[in-house]
Amino acid sequence: MTNALKPRPVVRLHPAHRDDIGDLVTRRPVPGPGVEQVDPFLFLNHHGPQTYPPGNRGLPFGPHPHRGFETVTFILDGELAHNDSAGGESIIRAGGIQWMTAGSGLIHAELSPASFKRDGGPMEILQLWVNLPSRLKMTAPNYVGLQAADIPSFTTEGGVTVEPVSGAWLGVAAPIQSLIDIHLAVVRLPAAARFQTPVAADRNVFLYVVKGQVAVAGTPVPEWSLAALGDGEAVEITAASDAVVLLGHARPIGEPVFSHGPFVMNTRDEIVQAIQDYQAGKFGPPPRI
Repeated sequence: MTNALKPRPVVRLHPAHRDDIGDLVTRRPVPGPGVEQVDPFLFLNHHGPQTYPPGNRGLPFGPHPHRGFETVTFILDGELAHNDSAGGESIIRAGGIQWMTAGSGLIHAELSPASFKRDGGPMEILQLWVNLPSRLKMTAPNYVGLQAADIPSFTTEGGVTVEPVSGAWLGVAAPIQSLIDIHLAVVRLPAAARFQTPVAADRNVFLYVVKGQVAVAGTPVPEWSLAALGDGEAVEITAASDAVVLLGHARPIGEPVFSHGPFVMNTRDEIVQAIQDYQAGKFGPPPRI
């Protein structure tokens, strides 16, 4: 990794807001005060970490619709069952991810498998919403579920483990190549380790500290915080403790965002149409749960 690239400075920190959903511990760094989105990254929910007892009710995300964007779900601990109206179905375990393109519209459910509700156990999940440009908002729905073994993780000379999810990271191609060239990875840093990766100047960076304490270009970034970065050619992270970082970058879409609940479009009229289409059954039959 070269030291010649100018690291992007931290220009603002956005601590996650605690917003539990029933008994599900939930933190949300974006949207929040001072940050509506990091175009094209729209929304992040951080569920857990927590331990569910035996005989629990599991996750509360029964069948619900989406249109106009993509969801990327990182199962850091525990497991998650997915079913959708386009036929996508899987149970993804710790270390895996789910990449769902809602596109023109589908209905999905994200629930705990029966075994988890029976036995309980640790659970930690990140769900990121990624926007689609107007030309792709009505693209065909799609779902990809990957287990940990499907993700080509690698370890740098400095002991940093990178789990590439989409795009490419330090020359390693990720299993998903997204519709709009989104690059996403989970980066695990042992204490005192340093990680640097080039990011072109025309791309927005999404950096959220899932666990531990890090410094980005020398500025401390605490646990459960989103760091807004300024101009530069690389992202440079140094770990003050063992740490986990969700790192992404993409070119901004630069279009109006009009969202309403589970729909993300460009105009109010498109939202009204999405609601009408959903109510008319055009998103397909609700998935079985």
